[in-house]
Amino acid sequence: MRPRFRSDSWYLVALFITLISVGSILLVLPLSQAGYPGNATHISYIDALFMATSAVCVTGLTTVDMATFSLFGQTVLLLLIQLGGLGIISFTSLLLILPGGRIPFRRISTIRSFYVDGVEYDPKKIISTIVVTTLGIEAIGALLLAWFFMQAGVLNYGYYGVFHAVSAFCNAGFSLFSDSLEGFSKNPAILTIIMLLIISGGLGFIVLQDVYQRITRKRRYLNYHSRVVLGMTAGLILFGFLIFFFFESKGTLSDFSLRDRIMNALFQSVTPRTAGFDTIPQYALSQPSKVFTILYMLIGAGPGSIAGGIKVTTIFIIIILMIRYPDPAGDIRIGKHRITSYTLNRATVYFLKALSLLLLGALALSLIEGHRGVAFDAIVFEVVSAFGTVGLSLGLTPQLSVAGKMVIIGIMFAGRIGLVALSFSLIRAKNYDITYPEGSVLLG
Repeated sequence: MRPRFRSDSWYLVALFITLISVGSILLVLPLSQAGYPGNATHISYIDALFMATSAVCVTGLTTVDMATFSLFGQTVLLLLIQLGGLGIISFTSLLLILPGGRIPFRRISTIRSFYVDGVEYDPKKIISTIVVTTLGIEAIGALLLAWFFMQAGVLNYGYYGVFHAVSAFCNAGFSLFSDSLEGFSKNPAILTIIMLLIISGGLGFIVLQDVYQRITRKRRYLNYHSRVVLGMTAGLILFGFLIFFFFESKGTLSDFSLRDRIMNALFQSVTPRTAGFDTIPQYALSQPSKVFTILYMLIGAGPGSIAGGIKVTTIFIIIILMIRYPDPAGDIRIGKHRITSYTLNRATVYFLKALSLLLLGALALSLIEGHRGVAFDAIVFEVVSAFGTVGLSLGLTPQLSVAGKMVIIGIMFAGRIGLVALSFSLIRAKNYDITYPEGSVLLG
């Protein structure tokens, strides 16, 4: 039997490619360049393509400074971030809905796997909830940021508030400030707002809705998925905070007050899991902190969210597999819940696919950039940041060659939708009528 590929997944991939292509064309126009029409700057198409991909994939890696773009160019990037983070989700789901308001059964798993569970019950209501929730959270964040930017003396504080609120909630990490948020490293209010937006965008709409229903007493308990995501998120933030506070208190944070050390260590624990803002230069971090930053960039945030990475639920299952052996049926019981062998296998395969992609990406970038004396840790940092759609860098991004930029573009795209799309568009499960003898393989 020939492999049957899921056309829905490739349809979503095509939509992302179209958005990136249109965005890159708009960004390369003179109208998008700073100084237009008199002394407009000029960027190459490869840089425009890189920036468009980074925006649509909500990554935040940049080959040129944001000041290179005019207000029109920055607005294009903002729209690409919003569409990449939200619009494509809702737009695509709506297109997949039949005129009668229903979704074909074979398409339900595609939408659920990409975005939200329960979509088959009332898709239009769920999609409208996603849009309203996103715009509502971003609006509140924009108002708060605009106020505190004004207090900090930022010109055009309203525009800056909107841009950074959208960028934070969409976990994009794009900043209109040339040094990201390093100029606000001692402003706890702005850092707190950005962190709350990042965390909210990284939890996923299923979890946000579940928490809301629990708060409004529409449901008595959080579902198991929400508890896992919230527990892993809280645990990772706390553990990361302790690590960064310990290793950086006598390093990059040595000149900070205790309050600012706590805030910046906490921010450094939140931002690597797909956000990409920074308050301290990443190249100045100690080696242990760089290692943990890479680990956090790989992990990412919650499934069904705007964030990237291999997701906290995948890591949760991998950890469980490391400490507990499945029962004869292949399942693992945790408390009063059972994780099926199907879920365990999917998590393992997804994890291995991610590691394979990272290995190939690091190898390719090493072959391309290694001869220029680029350190291997900078290459690994860059590749993981691109895959996790994070946007943090040790300063390598602007120095990449054309070939190196193409590699990172491919990794950003794969990190955003590639692995998920491929995992649901490969060969469908095949039922065998013949039982074959067991093939024993020694392990260890």
